[in-house]
Amino acid sequence: MSAAAYLDLPRVKQARGEIILPGSKSISNRVLLLSAIALGSTRIDGLLQSDDTTVMLNALQQLGVQVTRHSAESVTVQGVSRFSVTQANLFMGNAGTAIRPLTAVLALMGGHYVLSGVPRMHERPIGDLVDGLRDLGAHVAYVGQDGYPPLEIQPPGALSDRVRVQGSVSSQFLTAVLMAAPLAVARSGRALTIEVVGDLISKPYIDITLNLMARFGVKVERQGWERFIVPAQAAYCSPGQIFVEGDASSASYFLAMGALGGGPIRVRGVGQDSIQGDVAFANTVQAMGASVQREATSIEVSGCQVSAGQRLKAFDADFNLIPDAAMTAAMLALFADGPCTLRNIGSWRVKETDRIAAMQTELQKLGARVQSGPDWLRVEPIEAGQWRDASIDTYDDHRMAMCFSLAAFGPAAIRIMDPGCVSKTFPTYFDVFSGLLN
Repeated sequence: MSAAAYLDLPRVKQARGEIILPGSKSISNRVLLLSAIALGSTRIDGLLQSDDTTVMLNALQQLGVQVTRHSAESVTVQGVSRFSVTQANLFMGNAGTAIRPLTAVLALMGGHYVLSGVPRMHERPIGDLVDGLRDLGAHVAYVGQDGYPPLEIQPPGALSDRVRVQGSVSSQFLTAVLMAAPLAVARSGRALTIEVVGDLISKPYIDITLNLMARFGVKVERQGWERFIVPAQAAYCSPGQIFVEGDASSASYFLAMGALGGGPIRVRGVGQDSIQGDVAFANTVQAMGASVQREATSIEVSGCQVSAGQRLKAFDADFNLIPDAAMTAAMLALFADGPCTLRNIGSWRVKETDRIAAMQTELQKLGARVQSGPDWLRVEPIEAGQWRDASIDTYDDHRMAMCFSLAAFGPAAIRIMDPGCVSKTFPTYFDVFSGLLN
């Protein structure tokens, strides 16, 4: 992790090479928590080393879970039926993939817990999850502002066999209830039906959750995207060993580099066999004119030479299924042959920062004309001679820093402020980025 206040990027004309992705954040934190509440011990290989996974590991160890580290990317977690520590104050940083499922699990553990985070975490809504947990019979209270962390959890009362969860703001709320559901049925002895209120966003992330739950022995009956049934006999059992595939959201930056800098760039760690929805970003760069080759665990992209004046094809697309990788598409819009519109990205507003507002502000610094609405962004490409040198503010948001590195393919001088914020998911990102430049 860099402690520098800023990083000046070199002007990029060509990019080519091969990288091995760090482990997926979404998978890493899910697997850590599932391993902690599953019968038996689980060896996890390919684990992401980042701020967010450190938050989860620290919380689990604080709760009495035994974790043995074998290497930087390999640990063994000894599962427990109940956390031995029944009273704790847990600091969750700004890790949404940690605080949300852990809140649901702790709400069914029978202890007294307080969960808090950095100031931005206390601005990220969690009310839909709390409402769902209360509907289930859990006792969760707000320490500060209603609808937001910090949270105080007390032992649950009698549990219902039916719960309603809002799905239109973040899929992580449904993921949290799904992951905790086997604890609920163990207490009640009855199957649990989870009903989704509203239109469920980011469905591929729910697929990740269901896939991993099945790996730990719990198969959920999915009735469309409106209803999920967890059987009464559901109980987590360790698979013994599990490998975390590469982070598909992080892959998007390198696939984009291949599209902008000629390539080829081969990304190893995700491919046709990936369980992550963000691998679909390869379809986006292909639709914009890049050449894409997919294999089971790798993707290779070759594209145009934007430094020579070539342009990508413009798009008007719905990015509801790949909201994180969609930020990378907004950067590619700068190099398109016409205006590009990103639709159905309302979840950006409740991420590490309000990403719609942040993207609009920083893209405009570069000279782009940008319009936005509650759940959409429209970016006009920057014409030759209209680029402006810019210092890009990153809002303590790792994805802002990483996606704006792609601005270095333009003719302007680019400075990334607080480059160390990438430690949230990809501490070595800028070293890897530089290693692909020619």
